[in-house]
Amino acid sequence: MAHRKDSRIEPSFEASPAARSSAGFSVSEEDRVVPSNRKAAAKRKSSKVKPPRGGRGKSRRGVFGVLARLFYWCFVLAIWGGIATAGIVVYYGAKMPAATTWAIPDRAPNIKIVSVDGQLLGNRGMSGGEAVGLHEMSPYIPEAVIAIEDRRFYSHFGIDPIGLSRAMVTNVLGGHFSQGGSTLTQQLAKNLFLTPDRTLERKVQEVLLALWLEHKHTKDQILEMYLNRVYFGSGAYGVEAASRRYFGKSARDVTLSEAALLAGLLKAPSRLSPARDPKAAEQRSQLVLAAMRDEGKISAKEMTTAMSAPATRSPSYWTGSENYVADTIMEELPDLIGDVRRDIVVDTTVDLTLQKLAEQSIRRLIDQSGKKLNVSQGALVSIDNSGAVRAMVGGYDYST
Repeated sequence: MAHRKDSRIEPSFEASPAARSSAGFSVSEEDRVVPSNRKAAAKRKSSKVKPPRGGRGKSRRGVFGVLARLFYWCFVLAIWGGIATAGIVVYYGAKMPAATTWAIPDRAPNIKIVSVDGQLLGNRGMSGGEAVGLHEMSPYIPEAVIAIEDRRFYSHFGIDPIGLSRAMVTNVLGGHFSQGGSTLTQQLAKNLFLTPDRTLERKVQEVLLALWLEHKHTKDQILEMYLNRVYFGSGAYGVEAASRRYFGKSARDVTLSEAALLAGLLKAPSRLSPARDPKAAEQRSQLVLAAMRDEGKISAKEMTTAMSAPATRSPSYWTGSENYVADTIMEELPDLIGDVRRDIVVDTTVDLTLQKLAEQSIRRLIDQSGKKLNVSQGALVSIDNSGAVRAMVGGYDYST
C-alpha cells in the first residue's frame, strides 16, 4: 500500500473578501492583514486617538459646572425674592383703603391780596402762593426740576428701575443712605397721601400710589401738581410762593439761574435755602445747570452765562410794610366770607406806591427823632375823603 503524505491545508489570512463573505462574515480593509502585521496595526489604531494632556479638559468642565450652579441658584433666589416681594406688596396694600376711594386731596386754598391797581400785596394760606399752570410758569422751572430730580420722568411708568438700581448701588458702596431713587410721581404720592416716615410700609404704599397716579393722570398733570405743592423752604409751598419769597417776582418771570436755584432746593429745602445759606444754594444751582446741559436742555453758553449770575440773597423773613395790610385783612376776612375753601383774590383800596412812601416816612422819622423822643416804633394809616384806606404801616420793620 502506498504511503500518502499529510495533505492538511493551513488557512490563509490572505483569503479574498468574497470568500470570507461566502463563509458568513465580512471584513474591513484594516482587518485584512497578515498575522505578522497585527502589532503594527494595533499601534496605528492607538495612535489615532490621544487623550488630552494635563487637566485642561477637566478644569474647563469644572468652571462651566460652577457657573451653571451659580446661575441655577441665582435663578432660584430671584424666584423666591419675587414671591417675597409680591407677598409684602399684597400685605401692605391690603392695609390701604380700596383704590376706588382714592382721590387727589384739595390743595390748601390761597388768599391773594392785591392793591387797587392789581399789584400783589401778599399771599396768605398754607401754601403761601397761588397755583400756576405748567404752561404759565417759566419753562426753565420744569426743565430744571426734571434734569436734577427725575431725568426719565416722561419715559417711566411711575417707578424708575434704572434710577432705583443706581441709588441702591450708591447707598451700598457709600455705606449710608444718601439717595432714595424716588421719581417725581413717587414724591408727589408721598406729599399728597403719606407721612415722611422712612418705613417699608410707607415705601410700598408710595409705589402703589405712584402707579395709580400714572394711570389716572397725564405726565403734565402730575408735574403741575408736584410743582404747585412741593416745599421749597422758608415757608413756601409751590413755585409761585417760592418765586415770590426768594426773587420777589412771579414764577412766570423766573430766569434760568433762578429756576436752577429753585430746583436745587428740592433736595434739602431748609438747609439749601438762600435765606439761610446763599453759598450752598448757589453751589447746588450750578449742579442743576450742569445737569440741564448734560440733558441737552440748555447750551454750554447758556450754562456759562447763568453760572456767572450773582448769587441770590434773600431776607430771612418776609419783609415789606404791605404785610401789615395783608395781616389786617386776614383778621377781618372770616367775618366777611366765612371759611375759605378755595383760592380767592381780595381787592383792596391800598395804593402800593403810597404804601412804600408811608413805610419810608416812618423809618425816616424814627431814624431822625427816635432817640431824642425815646421811641423805636411808629404807625401810619392814610385814608382818603371817601373813607378808603390808601396806606397802612404798623411798625418800623415788619420782619422784626
